[in-house]
Amino acid sequence: MKIDDLTPWKDRAGRFSALRAAAFALLAAPALWLLALLVLGRIGPEPEKAATHFTGEWTLYFLLAALAVSPLRAHLGYGRLIGLRRMIGLFAFGFIAAHFGLYILYMNGDLLKVATEVVNRVYLTIGFAALLGLAALAATSFDGAIRRMGANWRRLHALVYPLTVLGLLHYFMQSKLDVSQPALLAGIFCGLMLLRLRALRGVPPALALLLAALVAGVSAAGLEAAWHAGMTGAPWRRILLANLDFSFEVRPPWIAAAIMVAPILLLPRYRQMLRSATQS
Repeated sequence: MKIDDLTPWKDRAGRFSALRAAAFALLAAPALWLLALLVLGRIGPEPEKAATHFTGEWTLYFLLAALAVSPLRAHLGYGRLIGLRRMIGLFAFGFIAAHFGLYILYMNGDLLKVATEVVNRVYLTIGFAALLGLAALAATSFDGAIRRMGANWRRLHALVYPLTVLGLLHYFMQSKLDVSQPALLAGIFCGLMLLRLRALRGVPPALALLLAALVAGVSAAGLEAAWHAGMTGAPWRRILLANLDFSFEVRPPWIAAAIMVAPILLLPRYRQMLRSATQS
């Protein structure tokens, strides 16, 4: 591993990269925000528990962001984004490591009790498996490992997909009944998986993003309904209809769809239309 591998604001040629520096600042912002909340005592009555949840959620945000790099590169033509994927992935590992470390603190540092909980509680077992998998990906994410492992490197790093699924399942199980946020993230994951299909390579970018938005919204709604039906026996049709009710809030399926379709604004044609609309 070369020292340049650990310099996030430089490109592969060793030059300063404004894109990489900006990305690093954005990725580090949640950690700084969490630190500020902890120092100021603004995170709630159980700081370790709240911080554990915070880092767990952001682990999934970073994983989804890393999975979004290749589809955005393919459909939007932003080739420079690919250089950010490793950085985003390492932040995902950093946050899941912090997530587990904070859980140990929440358990008063009792490692035997932590180990017992991990073995006896299925959702903790799933989360720990995701931690180990992401640790393996982080340890082999540098140029030296890529050269040494050859084709095996791609096989290993393809585990990011099932590891993300494990993380989402852990989130669903930990959330118990209020699964709106896990459903939202799971919907986005399904939309991203659609964008990775080779069949969409020749589809116009705007249409591909619209299809991904549709899949994300339907998946979020379906998974939320299925979870409630399975856990509580609630009628799944009623849950689906509730997602169409805007009386109190915008439901997760619509948010997932909006997030998936938002990159359309990065396309030159739509960027020009947006600029014209704001100037008129």
